[in-house]
Amino acid sequence: MAVDPPLRPRTRVVLADAAGRRGGTDRSRVDLAEQTPIGEALVKGLMRAQLALALRLSLVVVAGLGTLPLLFVAAPAVGGFKVFGIHLPWLLLGLLSFPFLVGVGAAYVHWAERNEQDFAALIRRPEQ
Repeated sequence: MAVDPPLRPRTRVVLADAAGRRGGTDRSRVDLAEQTPIGEALVKGLMRAQLALALRLSLVVVAGLGTLPLLFVAAPAVGGFKVFGIHLPWLLLGLLSFPFLVGVGAAYVHWAERNEQDFAALIRRPEQ
């Protein structure tokens, strides 16, 4: 006959006790999850940073591409130049504008991801 091992006494688990033993909770994550005013302020800060980045790069695009037609109107002789048999306005606005826009878009993605990584690092390890 096999002998059954002795039964251990039952342990009652209370959630408050388990939470107390878990250690310090990351308050910023809780603020985000529960949508407290602090969590809202953190998210608004990220949104403000992303908006500021978008506006700065929009100004770069407007300054880079928006001023070219003004240049060609103000100085018609510049519009008469030919490069490789193509008029300079067609070359700049029709061909070279696309790599410029792709470059600005790539820069935006890179800097926006960096903003999000900084935000995630703030949430993981808040300044104390």
